[in-house]
Amino acid sequence: MREIVFDTETTGLDNQADRVIEIGGVELANKFPTGRNFHVYINAQGQKVHPEALAVHGITDEFLADKPVFSEIIEEMSALFDGAKLVAHNANFDIGFINAEYARLGLPPIDPGRVIDTLALARRRHPMGPNSLDALCKRYGIDNSHRTKHGALLDAELLAEVYIEMNGGRQAALGLTESDMGASIENRRSVTESAGPRPSPLAPRLSDEERAAHRKLREGLGEKALWNSYSD
Repeated sequence: MREIVFDTETTGLDNQADRVIEIGGVELANKFPTGRNFHVYINAQGQKVHPEALAVHGITDEFLADKPVFSEIIEEMSALFDGAKLVAHNANFDIGFINAEYARLGLPPIDPGRVIDTLALARRRHPMGPNSLDALCKRYGIDNSHRTKHGALLDAELLAEVYIEMNGGRQAALGLTESDMGASIENRRSVTESAGPRPSPLAPRLSDEERAAHRKLREGLGEKALWNSYSD
């Protein structure tokens, strides 16, 4: 199964007035990163970055001035995103902004059935929380020390690691098919049946000197010592 773990940064919190200014996405195939990523900064088309948002992601109006507008990145984005499940943390926020950008271009919204919200997953698995991305990185032992500010691609990369761990870790992605499992069980049965008893017992691992030292130690523990119930 192909999935895109993604994140957005925006000029503010109102998806009707504010704009998407950064998108980062990481492709997974059967819960493994493929190495195929997507990252772009986007011109806000006159919408200024709110000071509160700037404090979170550090993306300035000046930095965005020469970046492409959303209509210019949609084709590249669709090449990766189309046909995949879309995974995001607090997905309603990110999907709401993407759908608002789609609506401005006369495009249909993203099918909710394609969306996986890792915040909802985390709340079910860890109902006592906290379940922020930073908290989940700490819970799963993922190094996020380089995350001094939010960034769409960095956050998508961290979330991809969290999402993999939430689904059983990398070993879970190595799951056997039904036929593989049957073959594995049959192989174990064959080995067990063919092994049989040893033709002769293994040689003792303790020397006579070690046995004598143990007896001497045991004698010094007194008659009621637990060791006295065991034979040499």
